[in-house]
Amino acid sequence: MSTLATPITSRRELDDHSCNKVVCADDGRALYFSRSTIPYVRDAVWDELLQTNSPWLLHLGLYAYRSEFLLKLAKLPPSRLERLEKLEQLRVLEMGANIQVAVVEQRSVGIDTPEDYARFVERMRTRSAA
Repeated sequence: MSTLATPITSRRELDDHSCNKVVCADDGRALYFSRSTIPYVRDAVWDELLQTNSPWLLHLGLYAYRSEFLLKLAKLPPSRLERLEKLEQLRVLEMGANIQVAVVEQRSVGIDTPEDYARFVERMRTRSAA
């Protein structure tokens, strides 16, 4: 399984629980996904890190699967951590599988909340009216 992430550069996104964060190993394997701010940076100026070399990654929610893996995953019930965070990626990690994360600079426009959806609908209305 693989997915995409992009650096978080705003405090609003970093603090927003509808923005899913991912922490990766040096080789790009996902270590954990959370709605909370991970990693928590204890002794640094957060705003400075956001503008220079952000350690925080926003999960973009685009997945690639091998078909046999997806069929196996679909048969499993939600895992303990998945139920707590409401993040399906955690089922994969809890079953011992890897998720490879590619970091990209170009971000997409996510639809994660009713407000995001309303903005999307308005953008589409504006485009069709033009």
